Amino acid sequence: MSRTLGEWLAYQERTHPRDIELGLERVRAVWEAMGAPRPAPIVITVGGTNGKGSTVALLEGMLRAAGYRTGCYTSPHLLRYNERIRIDGLDATDEALVASFERIEAARGDIPQTYFEFGTLAALDLMARASLDVAILEVGLGGRLDAVNIVDADVAVVTTVDLDHQDWLGSDRDSIGREKAGIARAGRPVIVGELAPPQGLLDALRGIGATIIQAGETYTVGRAPTVDTWRWEHRDGTSFELPVPALAAPVQLANAATAIAAIHSLGNRLHVSPDAIRSALSAVHVPGRLQRIAERPRTLVDVGHNPQAARALAAWLAAQPAHGRVFAVYGALADKDVAGVIQAMAPGVDRWFLAGLDRDTPRGLSAEALSSTFAEVLPDTAASAYPGVAEAWAVARDMAADDDTVLLFGSFFVASAALTHCRV
Repeated sequence: MSRTLGEWLAYQERTHPRDIELGLERVRAVWEAMGAPRPAPIVITVGGTNGKGSTVALLEGMLRAAGYRTGCYTSPHLLRYNERIRIDGLDATDEALVASFERIEAARGDIPQTYFEFGTLAALDLMARASLDVAILEVGLGGRLDAVNIVDADVAVVTTVDLDHQDWLGSDRDSIGREKAGIARAGRPVIVGELAPPQGLLDALRGIGATIIQAGETYTVGRAPTVDTWRWEHRDGTSFELPVPALAAPVQLANAATAIAAIHSLGNRLHVSPDAIRSALSAVHVPGRLQRIAERPRTLVDVGHNPQAARALAAWLAAQPAHGRVFAVYGALADKDVAGVIQAMAPGVDRWFLAGLDRDTPRGLSAEALSSTFAEVLPDTAASAYPGVAEAWAVARDMAADDDTVLLFGSFFVASAALTHCRV
């Protein structure tokens, strides 16, 4: 009797003793047993600390506007597991995922696979069956040993490098950068989307022999005649005047520039007109990235969960000030730099509502643990704690005036709770 999608996902969570186990040997062996299906003739992998999901969505939008059939693999999901795999702009169906998991199970024999590895193999399998032109694969964690890295990409992207997942990737930007460099391939382009990347990343990319295309050097974001436009410029003389991305936050300009650089690096293999790029920039939205879900009070949802993301979020708040106060509903996972996030956001927040996530995931911080860290970082700042996002948000919403801002952020679990509530 066939399992449902929910039963398959529960099975995958039980079948391997660890949520994360970096290494390519096991997942590669199963992939090869399935015939090593290449997901598309052209493959773009997108790694980095922040900006991956937005960059994937921008690439997808630009390529689809140019008429290409795309496949996208991202994680984690916000509302439904199906969001992780998109074929030509549509989420994978339950039936397609179940059929793919059955094929993976038949191929793996006694080789254990993690929940993420099952998902990665399903993405490669479903894309290979869909007659795609381009596959865009988000790297889940790190790069060198992430399951996605079994595929040799035609172009790799490293959006940004900052401190996150230090237990797995290293304690400094150089170490993390070296891990993320592992998605690059010798003689193939790699886009470095940050103006000041760590030297460890650049040294590792040179050691691999990749062709480095770096923001601020190979391509730049330039001024344009109006405040609503900008110019993408490459040192080969290519330049486009473009609309500001519909995606909010200044960092989205860097993500858009990085996506354009990835497409440009493939030369004649892809033909994407400036009009297709303009169309995508004006249309692409990504759930949970400064997503406005209500007005009066202005209510925003963001998945930012590390200090770099928090700094970008704080910069956006400073550039888009509310007339009233800013109330932050914040929840976090236990492996995150909570102190760093709180410090980054502190100048722009008037009142904090701390939400426990331990009911949502074993990795979630309880309200008590979050309150303890908060008190150490901001001992003179008032904060109230609640067992979950719904409770924290309800109090914040009741206290907020029409001209205040309520910001729910800190984890995909916070964003998921907020967006689920909006759908009810």
